Amino acid sequence: MNKYYTRACNFYFGSKSKENIAKKLSVPLNGNNLISFDEIEIINRKNSKVINIKDIKKLPRNLKIKINKDLKKIKQKKTFKQLTLSDIPIFMGIVNLTPDSFSDGGKYNKKNLALKHINKLLSNGAKILDIGGESTRPGANDISPTKEWDRIKLVLKMLKNKKYFISLDTRKSFVMSKAFKLKVDLINDVSGLSYDPDTINFLKETKKPFVIHHMKGTPKNMQIKPSYKNVLLDIYDFFDAKLKYIRKIGIKHNNIILDPGIGFGKNLKHNITLLKNISIFHSLGLPIMLGLSRKRFIKEISKENDTKERLGGTISSCIQSYLQGVQILRVHDVKEINQALKVFKKLQN
Repeated sequence: MNKYYTRACNFYFGSKSKENIAKKLSVPLNGNNLISFDEIEIINRKNSKVINIKDIKKLPRNLKIKINKDLKKIKQKKTFKQLTLSDIPIFMGIVNLTPDSFSDGGKYNKKNLALKHINKLLSNGAKILDIGGESTRPGANDISPTKEWDRIKLVLKMLKNKKYFISLDTRKSFVMSKAFKLKVDLINDVSGLSYDPDTINFLKETKKPFVIHHMKGTPKNMQIKPSYKNVLLDIYDFFDAKLKYIRKIGIKHNNIILDPGIGFGKNLKHNITLLKNISIFHSLGLPIMLGLSRKRFIKEISKENDTKERLGGTISSCIQSYLQGVQILRVHDVKEINQALKVFKKLQN
């Protein structure tokens, strides 16, 4: 039997969105009247077609039931513990306390430099701080849990009594357990919860919010000829299966974020396909996060126009993500990307 997928498309924004919703010409995304859509793409592994939402009633009965079920998840308001998702996107500021991260390794791995960077991210509009002590750039080697913890513990201790929303970027349950005694609001494990078998138990016992991130392979080998049958649908199925598994073992809360993992086991074609069709993941009913900042795909597209910070390409891809309703953007340059989106949204209205 064919499996069908539903992707919201043809979006409207601001006053036009409100006007269309009032006339029942479009439906709000995630219960937000400032962004709505009037078409869906119905996809299977053989073909796809785009229809207006008013034509859903004309579909065969079983397909209509499936599409309406997806549509309900796409339309419902998204909530997340301690985060407000009504004004999207919100920014996750990157705090790499490493000597070797791909873009800013060694810049903030001293306590005073890290705190200065954190204050800058917050003042520029970051709502989440993503703190990590291990590089997961392409080709990176694993480090020991104790070394990773040593890199981040002083900063986490200094943030313990702050009211900031802290994300812990780690694959290791040892680091998660150590940080749990301080202050962590979100676990961001780029391995998709698969690197450390004790991670799932930690999340079940603590009920901590977490990110399900997709990565094909490991940082060491993920960029060695990555391949998929259909990158968009394969990653959708990965999320679908992972969600069913965590529900089965007893994790019932919805404080879960989905990150398709741009650049993590994907080539340029894979990354472009995902970014062009990212709204498909709304039908899983959870917030979407993307890490686009300074990624290699920007260099591969811009070629001789590549720059060290890749700010132009980052802004372009962040706007593309906003245009499909992505809720969270993980970025280095919060101020500049915030500025770009404020101007873009104002012009949309």
